[in-house]
Amino acid sequence: MSSESAVSPLWNPFANMASLAGQAITMVRGEGCWVVDDQGRRYLDALASLWYCNVGHGRAELADAAAGQMRKLAAFQAFEYYSNPPADELARRVAELAPVTGAKVFLTPGGGSDAVDTAAKLARGYWRAAGQPAKQVCLGRTHAYHGMNAYGTSLGGIPANTDPFGPLVTGVERVPWDDPAALGKAIEQTGAERVAAFFCEPVIGAGGVYPPPEGYLARVRDICRQHDVLFIADEVITGFGRTGRWMASERFGLDPDLITTAKGLSSGYAPIGAVIAAERVAEPFWRPGSAEVFRHGYTYSAHPTACAVAVANLDLIEREQLVSRVAALEPVLAAALRPLAAHPLVTEVRAGTGLLAAVEIDETARAADPGLGQRLVAAIRERGVITRLLRGVALQVSPPFVITEAEIGQIAEVFTAALDAVGT
Repeated sequence: MSSESAVSPLWNPFANMASLAGQAITMVRGEGCWVVDDQGRRYLDALASLWYCNVGHGRAELADAAAGQMRKLAAFQAFEYYSNPPADELARRVAELAPVTGAKVFLTPGGGSDAVDTAAKLARGYWRAAGQPAKQVCLGRTHAYHGMNAYGTSLGGIPANTDPFGPLVTGVERVPWDDPAALGKAIEQTGAERVAAFFCEPVIGAGGVYPPPEGYLARVRDICRQHDVLFIADEVITGFGRTGRWMASERFGLDPDLITTAKGLSSGYAPIGAVIAAERVAEPFWRPGSAEVFRHGYTYSAHPTACAVAVANLDLIEREQLVSRVAALEPVLAAALRPLAAHPLVTEVRAGTGLLAAVEIDETARAADPGLGQRLVAAIRERGVITRLLRGVALQVSPPFVITEAEIGQIAEVFTAALDAVGT
């Protein structure tokens, strides 16, 4: 076999394949907060993979849930007339956990990207059904990440993710991430009669882990109410315990019109997401005698096996009281990482909102050495901890909920050692 044919044809997401081909790190198993590659090397997963492995790796009960459902009914469509017991149970559980009244739950088959596209279409569809078809403009924020489907790409506020593709969806605008007045001005300039929805991560995730400025969320929620604009909370990262509450909307006192979720819904053990609709948004479609149809769905919407895994995941989170565990570990993570802010290569440490943190790399150092961030990621990985670079500026920390205080300390120690080594 030639060396060229030995290289995997797998095209990795967000990867420069010219340099990665033949150099991929192949993970083969995991347990708790640890994963192991095909060379037998162990790594502490400081990311919970991509923010999602909340219950940790290797949970046999979730594998058993999948296998048990597959033996009964692995898959069946949910279009029009059909349902299945795991889907009904999951929708009920999610509706009960959501901080909105009269919630209805639309299940999506992939990650948060599917949930965001669903929510954007539902927002526009709602206004048409409500007799205001001109309300079609969707607003997002700078630094925001809403997945990589068409709506999410267009709404996102990370230029590296949006610029290569141009405008995929029309009627999308962005405002500064931390300025409520800018949102109000954008709505007024566009015309409230044309604005459908405002997409808002309660805590900006992939854009750099930015907790909301004091009073920001309450203010933008009020602005949306004043202008009759739907408030959509993107909780793909924060949902199902990441901030120490089941939903970040609950922590911050929000009552969104729509909530997008995915990742923690199944802890990544099966691809699944959900859009939670408040009573107002559901009403035109659910009202007795209505002829309105939300003509949207996916082949694997309400997939029985994925739903069974998600139900088992929620059971596990409840049984092991992992949401309260996150709340208890919040100050531990913040205290462990806070000293890094004094390092010459670090500008800021953002922590103190659940198990979410970012270590921002000094701007001057990055400008002098554009490869600094990726060299830090590699140096940290070489020392047995997995992190990644967010928006090119900060190192991500978002471990599984089962992490121990000792393991949190290990993350901080490795970050310090890598910063020292790269900075010399």
